[in-house]
Amino acid sequence: MPAVSSNKKIYFLSDFHLGVPDYNSSLAREKKIVAFFESIRNDASEIFIVGDIFDFWYEYKKVVPKGYARLFGKLAELTDSGIKVHAFTGNHDMWMSGYFERELNIPVYYEPKIFEWNNKRFFVGHGDGLGPGDHGYKFLKKIFRNKICQWLFGQLHPSLGIRLANYSSKKSKEQKPGVDEKFFGEEEWLIIFCRQLLAKEHFDYFIFGHRHNPKDYKLSDTSRYINLGDWIRNFTYASFDGNDVELKKWEE
Repeated sequence: MPAVSSNKKIYFLSDFHLGVPDYNSSLAREKKIVAFFESIRNDASEIFIVGDIFDFWYEYKKVVPKGYARLFGKLAELTDSGIKVHAFTGNHDMWMSGYFERELNIPVYYEPKIFEWNNKRFFVGHGDGLGPGDHGYKFLKKIFRNKICQWLFGQLHPSLGIRLANYSSKKSKEQKPGVDEKFFGEEEWLIIFCRQLLAKEHFDYFIFGHRHNPKDYKLSDTSRYINLGDWIRNFTYASFDGNDVELKKWEE
């Protein structure tokens, strides 16, 4: 069973949404994320980026979206130095297909995954499409994950494809203003999902992103739901020191 060294930590963060709302804002956020990675490099044993790194990402056969050079450089530097970095796809960047693995030595997970350290069980995933409700998105996710649909999108010129994706993302945000700022307690779909899973097997921690609402919620005396928030408004992350998980806000 993997163990966490006494002087090391495992870090979790999510929802950077790089690329929006405009170039300058995204660049400032990217620099802040890179500065955070630099600040933890000496005590990080592993880093988990739990989805929606980009507001849109599609890997064409010979093209990836331009930009993000500072982030990619820092991630390569971290993995080259021996720090394990893991990435999960989110609902905005699910179309990953090998670039992170080849260029950055970062494994990419397309579904939630179970990890265990120091006899603590973690259920980690972006969180999109879990629990009841949200049937419209669940249907769209099946379409977006379909290999034929992905191939068809790839036939569009990158300039057109990226423009369409950015327009769709903008319209989606306009239709749901402020929804991510609300926490619905026991009515949260992810809370319901956690309780359903806990009825079958035990997990000490459920680590999710997606909701952009940083939250450390007690499910029972031995289990907690941690939502990582985002790096648009909250700049929050979680760290596991081998004994407990702590949700924190980063101040540069």
